[in-house]
Amino acid sequence: MMHHLVSKVSRRAFSSVEALCRRNASCSSMVANRYLYTISALRRKLENTKNIAIPGDFSNGGSLGFCRMMSFATGFQPLQPKPLESILDLDRAKNKSPEELADIWDDYHLGRGHIGVSMKAKLYHMLEQRTADCRYFVIPLWKGSGYTTMFLQVQMPHMLFTGLEDYKARGTQAAPYFTATYYKEFADSKDLVLIRGDVVFTSKLSDAEAKWLLETAQSFYLNDVRYKLVERFNKQTREFEFKDVLRALEMPVL
Repeated sequence: MMHHLVSKVSRRAFSSVEALCRRNASCSSMVANRYLYTISALRRKLENTKNIAIPGDFSNGGSLGFCRMMSFATGFQPLQPKPLESILDLDRAKNKSPEELADIWDDYHLGRGHIGVSMKAKLYHMLEQRTADCRYFVIPLWKGSGYTTMFLQVQMPHMLFTGLEDYKARGTQAAPYFTATYYKEFADSKDLVLIRGDVVFTSKLSDAEAKWLLETAQSFYLNDVRYKLVERFNKQTREFEFKDVLRALEMPVL
């Protein structure tokens, strides 16, 4: 069964959002040097599995391919996003229902160059468990007449999305296009986890594309069938076929 983000059935006037969310809340600068990766430890782990099947350059014709000797990050330095209390008035938020809080969080981020969504705590706990076991994945994003393949790295409560070709070209100097942070402050009291997405490079990724990437990434971890592909990518790399990801997303295999 496919799990989804908490649906938003109504939107409140923006004035009510401003009453709860601080007007001066904005994303702290996501400069590239905060997200430098380290690859040495994973390279050692992959000494015997260096021929990793991953997608090739989809920007030129969208053809499938493989990258030999691909080095993946073992993790990344802790992100430094704004704490939730600098974005949201927590005292007032405590008096809101989960539905109201989810709507307010969503509405507050509209038009601000950020993404605000939410999910049930139970789903978050599953996501947290599965990402701890499988930290990496690749997701195709259709742009123009071909695919751009995004490389996902997860270290909860953070997700980072980087263009795979940028990562192949720049290695540890590749900066993320998009980051997502999960806030668990209301997980116990309201069964709600708030998610804030920040598009680092708006020239490379639109808000709509970033939201799609986030939802799609979550679906691969929360759906049992799709998760098998994530496990294969992380644990049985020789057997991983990118075309299976395309088929799961009902995208054409070019």
